[in-house]
Amino acid sequence: MKAFNDLADFSAEEIRALIDLASRLDTHPEPDALKGKVLSLLFLSPSLRTLASFQAAMVRLGGGSFVISPDMSIHGIETRPGIVMDGAAAEHIREAIPVIASYGDAIGIRAFAERKNIAADMAEKEFSSLIELVDKPYINMESAMNHPCQSLADWKTMDDFSVPANAGKFVLSWAYHPRALPLAVPAATLHMAAMRGMDVTVLRPEGFELPPQLMQKAAAAAEASGGSVTETDQRSQAVEGAHIIYAKSWSSTRHYGDKLADQKLREQYLDWCVDNTWFETSQDDCRFMHCLPVRRGVVVADEILDGPRSIVIPEARNRMLAQMAVLHQMLGKK
Repeated sequence: MKAFNDLADFSAEEIRALIDLASRLDTHPEPDALKGKVLSLLFLSPSLRTLASFQAAMVRLGGGSFVISPDMSIHGIETRPGIVMDGAAAEHIREAIPVIASYGDAIGIRAFAERKNIAADMAEKEFSSLIELVDKPYINMESAMNHPCQSLADWKTMDDFSVPANAGKFVLSWAYHPRALPLAVPAATLHMAAMRGMDVTVLRPEGFELPPQLMQKAAAAAEASGGSVTETDQRSQAVEGAHIIYAKSWSSTRHYGDKLADQKLREQYLDWCVDNTWFETSQDDCRFMHCLPVRRGVVVADEILDGPRSIVIPEARNRMLAQMAVLHQMLGKK
């Protein structure tokens, strides 16, 4: 495996094989599988689970890792293209990335969307410019429009809890958040659930529609897998019969890059906080998922997070296991 950038780059059978490998590595560890291997981790945006889970994954497989971020650099790293470097930063990312990559056998890169121009973010211009500087296998640890590591873990989590695939109803719901957040997780989650063969409903208020390109990509995946994709602002209709309610906040696509207009619009939907009323017509065993971090009492009520429906902690642990499988395939002996 030379790259782990998008679940769409793999067949459903290949994804299931990775999940099987993740489960096997959990029950039958291979502490020397990556002995002597080094993973370079470049974080241009903050992280808790992604950072810790990749480091833990490498240790459990017998390898090592190191972390670089601009905030950690003693002389600062400039990321803007075409800049005259007469400020505080002493090194440009165009030199930093090849050096960082050269110290490891593979590299993971995390870089959030700029959220200024939706067309540029949809085209993954920033992330593409970064990986062009790399001559090693690479892992997308979150880009403008993708988070494949989270989606692989989410797929495994649903398998672990016996959530039906082809007969399962998956609700990806927007939830209120005081800040405009990236589209990476909802975009990746939408495609993952469609690829798994589920009947996917995107539930969102007006103004927070997902871009047509993302919906079309997911619809094509659903057609191939026997699933379906729909979008609505009608909550009661969306959650009826649901097996999974997956909450996530994201920016307004109607006011993308306009912070004031986005804030004015989202403040109309303070009541989009997942609580017990959301599950009144769902399946009895409907589960709640979220990628974390999550704001209690804002995105979801304590009664859900602390109750039996929530599987966010196993979901988070599966980040480590899923990434172990990816690293095993990428760096392990063939």
